[in-house]
Amino acid sequence: MNWGELKTQIQDYMETTFSIDSLTTFVTQAEERIYNAVQFPSLRRNVTGACSQNNRYLQAPDDFLAPYSMAVIDQDGSYHYLLIKDVNFIREAFPIPTGAGNTGRPYCYALFGPDYPNAPEKLAFMLGPTPDLGYGIELHYFYYPTSISYGNIDATTTWLSNNFDTVLLYGALIEAAQFNKAEQDVMANINNKYRETLTLAKRLGDGMERQDQYRKGQVQDQVV
Repeated sequence: MNWGELKTQIQDYMETTFSIDSLTTFVTQAEERIYNAVQFPSLRRNVTGACSQNNRYLQAPDDFLAPYSMAVIDQDGSYHYLLIKDVNFIREAFPIPTGAGNTGRPYCYALFGPDYPNAPEKLAFMLGPTPDLGYGIELHYFYYPTSISYGNIDATTTWLSNNFDTVLLYGALIEAAQFNKAEQDVMANINNKYRETLTLAKRLGDGMERQDQYRKGQVQDQVV
């Protein structure tokens, strides 16, 4: 389902013509709800970069929301995955950032707050110990993909609209129905359909994509 088809479906279901701004709001709110309810491995983002020698801070990507993993890449190409800790742990363990015994290959990291007032919307990471070399970094993280509504281009599709358009449609219909102050029975029907489709989405994202038949075997129903 593309953006043009989604707009048409929402308005046909609700028997109402909405502005583009309203349709965009319905869909973006639905997308955020879905992405926070189901962690699709297909929608993880991976970036590589580098930390600087004697600098314990590392800038987070602009679209970063939460980490899945962070690894330090040694000069020989070997990966060393870091443990996530609190900022106070790193400060306590390595009180003098570049002092003796406080530098080396990092083995832990923490989410560090935004840089006020210079960059209040950007997060950073704190590494411990402080890097003694310019190591490579690989980060896997949770983010919100670009919305299908971005730019209001009818032909636009996304991974979600191509693979689970039903959960996107019913998620947007919930927002549209609330906006329209729909009757309780209408709201109940839409909510029920949304929960049904979300259950199927979770089966894929939180179930099937996290296992295989080699380790888990095939799903079997008891024969009566």
